[in-house]
Amino acid sequence: MDQHKTNAFGPLRSWAICAWAALVVLGSSAAHAAPTADDCFDKAGAYQGVNPHVLRAVAWRESKGDATAINRNANGSIDVGQLQINSIHFPELASQGIPHRALTDPCVNIFVAAWLLKQKMVRHGNTWRAIGAYHSESPRERDAYARSIQAILVSWGLLQRER
Repeated sequence: MDQHKTNAFGPLRSWAICAWAALVVLGSSAAHAAPTADDCFDKAGAYQGVNPHVLRAVAWRESKGDATAINRNANGSIDVGQLQINSIHFPELASQGIPHRALTDPCVNIFVAAWLLKQKMVRHGNTWRAIGAYHSESPRERDAYARSIQAILVSWGLLQRER
C-alpha cells in the first residue's frame, strides 16, 4: 500500500516542484508563461483521472476560487489556496519536496487537490462519497459536502438535478 501511495505521488511531486521552482526562479515573468488556472484544472484532472469540473466546483465551494485564501480551523489546522489544502498534508508534501508555501501557487494547489481527490477515489470509487471525503470522512459532513458540490455543478448546468 505504501509503495502504491509513493508511486502515485512521484509524478505529482515532479510537476509541482517544477512549477514551484519556475515561479521562484523567474519571479513575476513566470506569471506570464505559467498556464492559466483553467488550463491547470484541465491538466490536473486529466493527469489524475478526475473530473476537472468537479475540481472547479470544489475550488468554488472552498474559496470562491481565491488562490490566496488561507483559513484557520477550530482544530488548529489551516487550509491553503483555492482548493483549501489542509495542513494535515504538509508533512507528506514536504517529504516529497513540496513546501507548504508552494500551495499558494494556483497550479500547484490544483494539482495537489487533484491528487488528494484521486486518493479518495481509490478508496471510495468514482462516487459522490469520494468527492465528499475530500472534505471529511465523517459521514454527515462528507455527504453534505458532496451535495454542495453536486448543487454547484447543477447550478452551472453541468449536471442534471436528481429526481
